[in-house]
Amino acid sequence: MKIAEQVEILMQGTEYGDEKLRQTMARELHERLAEAEKEDRPLRVYCGYDPRTADLHIGHTVTMRKLRQFQDLGHEVTFLIGTYTSLIGDPSDKDKLRPLLTHEQVMDNARTYARQAFRVLDEKKTTIRYNHEWLSELKFADLIKLGSNFTIQQFLTREAFRNRFDKDDALYLHEFFYAIMQGYDAYALKTDVQVGGTDQLFNIVTAGRKIMTAFDAKPNIGIIMAILPGTDGVIKMSKSLGNHIPLNSTAEDMYGKVMSVPDAAMPQYARLVTRWLPSEVTAFEHGLATGGLHPRDAKMKLAHEIAATYYSEPEANKAQEAFIRLFQQKELPDEMPEYALKAGQTVLDVLVDASLVTSKNEGRRMIDQKGVRLNGAVLEKFDAPFPGPGVLQVGKRRFVRVQ
Repeated sequence: MKIAEQVEILMQGTEYGDEKLRQTMARELHERLAEAEKEDRPLRVYCGYDPRTADLHIGHTVTMRKLRQFQDLGHEVTFLIGTYTSLIGDPSDKDKLRPLLTHEQVMDNARTYARQAFRVLDEKKTTIRYNHEWLSELKFADLIKLGSNFTIQQFLTREAFRNRFDKDDALYLHEFFYAIMQGYDAYALKTDVQVGGTDQLFNIVTAGRKIMTAFDAKPNIGIIMAILPGTDGVIKMSKSLGNHIPLNSTAEDMYGKVMSVPDAAMPQYARLVTRWLPSEVTAFEHGLATGGLHPRDAKMKLAHEIAATYYSEPEANKAQEAFIRLFQQKELPDEMPEYALKAGQTVLDVLVDASLVTSKNEGRRMIDQKGVRLNGAVLEKFDAPFPGPGVLQVGKRRFVRVQ
């Protein structure tokens, strides 16, 4: 594949918030690929993951999908588990101090992370590393040298820190260490390319490149991925908000949850969590924009692709057949009550207010038993904001069409 074609694939789905920076990263990537080809070597690529929880959702896999593209193009990929950075937790998008984890908690979560990551990555082509290997060896003099590359003002330009500072909320010194630790990871791995989300822009493009330059290494190239919205189509996918699509579920559940995503979010899902090439994504978006592709058909195509990506083609086929039986072949009742969703309602609020359950206790029990579905997808958190319109089902026989 020509270098220009590789760059087009590898820059797909990126978001820098600044077109000039995007062009700079694309140009540097082209140059580094040309150098590597001349030297007959693969690029060294990595992404770091802090295992602060055990379960992953497809929002976590956006960067893994990009790593897989690098693997498929013949490059060397390291899956870095942040066993030391996790002790602090990335403050980039947080408005308060994150709780400290123990090393034992981090290692327990790390084992489950790696297993789930291989749903996307080629295990035989993936190197797993842990950043305690080098961060635990740093001496106080090393920290002084690293810290001398940054000013407090640089950190206070970050929105999360600035908001807390302006509200006179506590900012702790160790939170500033995170970006420096991550920047040192890039240097320790002698990386050519680092992949991360937009919340990692400062850590990768500012801290990482600055530290590598300070140590006379060629600075890494940041591939900064857009953040996948949740099933509400607006807010970042999060288990705590209940708008996530878990990896450890079923193909049928994943298919149904994608079908509940608002139409406007379909292009983002196509760019970020499918195996489609840029030309295929462009054709998909063009079909939606011109009306050549009906939104329902487009979403079914998208749901099938995503389910097949994380499970298999046969399982995705079964999931699609189940959805068609339920929604297109009228296994649903011909008539059902309608319910007008109110602002701020949780899943449990809707179940009670729509008279699908007789009490909040029954509602919680049905959710715990995975007996509550929206458009065929299981709803797992009773206190999560209600995802949006669709057919809400409790058990086998209770249905409401939520408007």
